[in-house]
Amino acid sequence: MSPAEARPVRTVRDATFDVLRRTGMTTIFANPGSTEVSLLAGFPDDLEFVLALHEGSVVGMATGWAIARERPALALLHTTAGLGNAVGAIATARVNRAPLVVLVGQQDRRHLALEPFLTGRLAGLAGDYPVRVDQPARAQDVPGAVARACHEAVTSRGPALVVVPMDDWSAPADDDWSLPPEDGAGAGRAGGGTAASSRGTGRAGGGMLAAPLRVIRPTAVADSDLEPLVALLAEARSPVLVVGAGADSAEAWRALTALAERLRCPVWQESFGARAGFPQDHPQFAGILPAGRSRLREVLAGHDAVLTAGAPVFRQYPYEPGPLVAPGTAVAVVTDDPAEAHRSPADLALLASPAVVCARLAALLPARSTAVPPLPPRALPPDPPLRDEPLRAAHVLHELALRLAPETVVVEETPSSRPDLHRLLPARRPLGFLSAAMGGLGFALPAAVGLRMAAPDRPVVAVVGDGSALYGIQALWSAAHYGVGALFVVLANGRYAVMDRLAERADAGKAPWPPFTEVRMAGMARSLGCPARRVEAYYELADVLDEVVPGLAGRREPLLLDVAVVPDPDFQP
Repeated sequence: MSPAEARPVRTVRDATFDVLRRTGMTTIFANPGSTEVSLLAGFPDDLEFVLALHEGSVVGMATGWAIARERPALALLHTTAGLGNAVGAIATARVNRAPLVVLVGQQDRRHLALEPFLTGRLAGLAGDYPVRVDQPARAQDVPGAVARACHEAVTSRGPALVVVPMDDWSAPADDDWSLPPEDGAGAGRAGGGTAASSRGTGRAGGGMLAAPLRVIRPTAVADSDLEPLVALLAEARSPVLVVGAGADSAEAWRALTALAERLRCPVWQESFGARAGFPQDHPQFAGILPAGRSRLREVLAGHDAVLTAGAPVFRQYPYEPGPLVAPGTAVAVVTDDPAEAHRSPADLALLASPAVVCARLAALLPARSTAVPPLPPRALPPDPPLRDEPLRAAHVLHELALRLAPETVVVEETPSSRPDLHRLLPARRPLGFLSAAMGGLGFALPAAVGLRMAAPDRPVVAVVGDGSALYGIQALWSAAHYGVGALFVVLANGRYAVMDRLAERADAGKAPWPPFTEVRMAGMARSLGCPARRVEAYYELADVLDEVVPGLAGRREPLLLDVAVVPDPDFQP
């Protein structure tokens, strides 16, 4: 037997694992089924497998991981049922602009035409939310499809799907192609390269990887392109900045802080933003923009120039007729999201990195000598409850604010209490605040788990309502099993309080949905292996936070606090 005959056959599975190593996607979040066994059996020791008990948790955990690492995360789903269960989470990942590669298992290619059991009609199942859906024509095209999906996920900032029939993994790879040796560059950040080595073409013999090994994404902006923005802001009597999730980075915060101080103007955060675009403890931070047009016009009245950075113009929630801004107010938007730029009713849209643009604007604009306009008063914390008085969400949020370190990541999913959270718990560091940009429930618990796994040096606290937590409760098992030291604070009022408030506002009669006061989140958490405590009094809350919060950065097991609160009496987004 010749040496060539004795050499093991290199499979599509082997080649794909090499792609995962090259792109840094070495952690795979999964809830697999029979169509994925051929990929996973005998899983390599240098790759990490993370099980979640529901596909929404799979994609939610991968989303948190990708956001924390600023690079693509890998999720694996099981044919129609798996992808179908995960569609809401995929939509959230897209609107949160999280780069994901999602492998979806399919039945054996050799009898797909007969539609055997577990065949999936997968191409359009997730709708328009994936940035790309690929069904490779040959098994040998799978590694290239995965590499391309990684690039597409980074460039378009969203989930890219690759559908892989189960027999493809054992097929021989194309002409035994191989990637060049690792050169240490790794997978770049979301704004830079993804597959790193510049040596070689990803081919040996006749085999070819149908994707570049490296993608360069320049971010420089010429001063000549900034001239319209410079003129607008230099000539403005009273400019104002509006920031959003697309400006949540250390570079963007530095640039926007310098620009705000140069312009001596207030800074507002977009309404319903998924991340903070500016340090919310800065003296020029004015608060969160209202989500309705009439109040939005009032807030921006008196400003003749609005520069929106990393946010659309403008995010709304309840529909109201009328213009977004008063006549005579010019609006410009700077964003690296083409869809965000193209749908914004602005006088000027600049499609570029907000960090790069705002840093250069701060250098080009003349300093203003005028005083910063008066800002709205800061929110006052609530008085402690009287003896036997029930806890409110604001009490819990204030007690957290007194104790949490500035570098803490707060993951929010408490719809009726979100305005209080913004007022009482400001984001003081980049990625200090994270929520589901899509607005659907089930994001916070799994996202907090994935985020803490990716950033184990940062304290992570998820603040969720009990109604919200029920949508992603399975993630607590993964947190417990993998030793993820996140703190989950559940504001348990036993109902969908935000729905109650919206129904009251509609003034159309009694709402048909009942409360669910029988549910105990602490008991559910313990049944999933996650330590939990029930908190019903103010002194209990203070004691447990004093005990737990100082050690959050080094914590190696999760904890859920099931905090009984009364419903918030109103909702004013």
